[in-house]
Amino acid sequence: MKNVARAPVQPALPGRATETAVVQRLLDTARAGRSAALVVGGEAGIGKSTLLRHAAAAAPDMLVLTRTGVETETELPFAALHLLLKDTVAGVDELPGAQADALRAALGLATAERAPDRFLVGLAVLTLLAELAAQRPVLCLLDDAHWFDRASAQVLLFVARRLDAEAVVMIFAARTGHAPAFPAPGLAELTLPRLDETTARHVLDSGAGDLPRHIREQLLRDAAGNPLALHELPAAHRAGRAPVYPLGPPEAGRGGSAPTHSPVEREFAARIAALPDSVRTVLLVAAADNTCDTGVVLAAAQRLGSSVADLEAAERARLLMFQEGCLGFWHPLIRTAAYGSATVVRKQEAHRALADVLDGRPDVDRRNWHRAAASIGPDEDVAAALEESARGAADRGSNEGAAAAYERAGSLSPDPARRTGRLTAAAEAAADAGHREWAATLAVDAARPVADRVQLARLALIHARLADEVNRPEETHRLLMEAVVPTAAVAPGLADEMLLWAVEAGWSARDRGMVEQVMAAADRLGDARYVRALSAVALAQLPGSDDTALPGAVAGLREMAVCHDSGSPRVGATLAAWHLALGDHVTAHELAASAERDCRTRGAHGVLPRVLAVLAAGRWHLGHRHDAAAAAAEGLQLARDAGHEQALGELAAVAAQLAAVEGDEVRLVAVLAELDGRRKPRGFSEAAAAARSLLDVGLGRFETAADRLTELVAHPSRRQSLPDLVEAATRAGRPELARDAAARFERWAGHVGQDWARAVALRCRALVDGGDRAEHLFAEAVAHHRLDGARPFERARTELLHGELLRRGRRRAHARAPLRSALETFEELGARPWAERARAELRATGESRADAQPGPDLLTELTPQELQVVRLAAAGLSNRDIGAQLFLSPRTVGYHLYKAFPKLGVTSRAQLVRLDLPA
Repeated sequence: MKNVARAPVQPALPGRATETAVVQRLLDTARAGRSAALVVGGEAGIGKSTLLRHAAAAAPDMLVLTRTGVETETELPFAALHLLLKDTVAGVDELPGAQADALRAALGLATAERAPDRFLVGLAVLTLLAELAAQRPVLCLLDDAHWFDRASAQVLLFVARRLDAEAVVMIFAARTGHAPAFPAPGLAELTLPRLDETTARHVLDSGAGDLPRHIREQLLRDAAGNPLALHELPAAHRAGRAPVYPLGPPEAGRGGSAPTHSPVEREFAARIAALPDSVRTVLLVAAADNTCDTGVVLAAAQRLGSSVADLEAAERARLLMFQEGCLGFWHPLIRTAAYGSATVVRKQEAHRALADVLDGRPDVDRRNWHRAAASIGPDEDVAAALEESARGAADRGSNEGAAAAYERAGSLSPDPARRTGRLTAAAEAAADAGHREWAATLAVDAARPVADRVQLARLALIHARLADEVNRPEETHRLLMEAVVPTAAVAPGLADEMLLWAVEAGWSARDRGMVEQVMAAADRLGDARYVRALSAVALAQLPGSDDTALPGAVAGLREMAVCHDSGSPRVGATLAAWHLALGDHVTAHELAASAERDCRTRGAHGVLPRVLAVLAAGRWHLGHRHDAAAAAAEGLQLARDAGHEQALGELAAVAAQLAAVEGDEVRLVAVLAELDGRRKPRGFSEAAAAARSLLDVGLGRFETAADRLTELVAHPSRRQSLPDLVEAATRAGRPELARDAAARFERWAGHVGQDWARAVALRCRALVDGGDRAEHLFAEAVAHHRLDGARPFERARTELLHGELLRRGRRRAHARAPLRSALETFEELGARPWAERARAELRATGESRADAQPGPDLLTELTPQELQVVRLAAAGLSNRDIGAQLFLSPRTVGYHLYKAFPKLGVTSRAQLVRLDLPA
């Protein structure tokens, strides 16, 4: 067993035995070669930073990387990441080329032609930490993570979720309340509570035992269990200063919710006000900048009459601190107090001095923001400079930074037209970043006043997009149709985009009239063949369709595939999804596979979750169930990371279908429950009902399935569930229902022209007709199934029903062949209830081999992640190359191979080539 080194035992933190034990376990985990991540939460002054310092002291044998979030840098993309990795940038040169380029661009170490991809940056950081951990365990302490810029936070959380075998521990500390939220789904959380009365009294007495008892009792109530207040309030009393108001009612420390932030901050403000003006100036400049850059702060403060001696005075007052050459505050609220208590004029002077010091230095964005902070009226020069910073933020992948810079540039613009353009760009960036309310406010501000029709069209698109995100398709459609006519005269391409969005809105609302209105507008406005093609597809899937529109819809879809820019992964995913809807699973898989390659090659990982959803469905329909599960699992993780609710629903629907086929009701319920409390995407409820119905049919719950399916298949978009209704209704003794469903599916199959659909239509006809003709129909159905090889699950169902018919007709010998074929396919697909049904039928024919258990499916033993790693390793890719594709570190790739080899019965990568591992 590997020896695990332990650091010397550290002094206990009062009231934090449980929390320090958690931290110690994390450190021991890293020393044993595994990774872990934790988010420590709590109110200001509760002891989060103290716990992180305790962790650092307990890890002398580790490489400790620390970073504290800075409020003024929240709009600077990758600012926190830059300071965290500033001492490890030499390792960037050892990274794979694409990762190194992305990380250099993110950190501002090199220019890039396009914005660095967030996932590539995350993968680069993961690989860099893994390389560092190969020498000794790494401890990343990330304090005040709620002030991290969004780009850095996303990358660091991306890394934290993928830690496995790297010997890396990441501990985030984030304030709860009176600070931006720091959501970190998927990571373990530890919330620091207020100290109980006994512990709080001990802490207070140990530092203020000289004070009278009644004063200590008052301070104890005022502090309300907040450790920082328990230390700072006695100092205020000794200095003759009292808090402006109490921290909260006496019961606050016993489960109350009275905040301690404002009183603590006011206490800091009182301490600062008692200092000489020159010391307050140093604090103000440090607060205005707060980038740990001592040289810049001191130079700017000296321009305002302060000196090094004033810096030392602030340090002696325990307001400023130096750690490893870095200038910072003892507590974030000290910085807030120093800045908030200054007058507007003093703040302007501080920012102007900082901008002057930064003039001519490489950090242009920082200088531009200080210039903007020093401005109180319109200033085109500053606005233009900030607009340039906004473009740079967008190029570096920070829509939040771009939106903030564009917004500030707009507010400083003296020219109304430029103001509108900048605020419109800010609204678009905010919408791209997922800040719906911010984008809506910016769009409203941009529209006052505006006469430019192109700008009005862009604003209409923003408002329509925001309405669509909250599931208001009628409003989306109205906004677009009101703006499309004036837009067509000046920007026909933008008008076409509006019409396409309006078709999607009509589809979301399941409203034929809305789609038909778009088609009429497209005819009036000129060449809009893509709009007409998509409209035809949508109309064929909406209530009121009499099936006669389906051939035109299929032709329109093919026209879009040929004429549209199919080189775009997003377009490829959309076309693939519509091909799935019309039953062309082979073309859908080809389009999705091509889109996936494009995503990975181009780094278009924002589109990848949607692509993987369609790819997973296509793989399943072609019989590649392991690959389908792997694509769905990867897509779900990426969708969670990126917050893609639409893709999350689509992926959950595919995963639910796979669980239904396997007869795994527990997993199906768990998959569908992931969207509980979320805004469910369009069609999700129907997809969930279809998966549940398929499970019911597989488990023999035919009455339940028939009842649910009767309602479900009333919608034209669920025609592919009609065969399930046919079988369920037949088994439940409801022949009229089965006959109607079979007729409807037969019409649909004739219109879409797919061999698998014709085969299933014949199967349905055999079920409802029965008698002597049924055997011929089943045989014909199997022949059609074998024409294109798509949908092996449906072929096996046809063979099973055929075999059951023959067995019931006492033609046992003839029944065995289709039953054997069905059993083999069901076993390959992991369709356990269906396989059991086929096995029981075989036993009834006297088949002696029916009782034999199938040989082990080695791939079933692998997790989806292990399967992907093994397949790529078998193709000859190195651990680094595999990690680059799957967003894993090379060390974790090696760990997955280590776990997979025994499951596959191999001992080397070379042996993987001899296994049956089709891509």
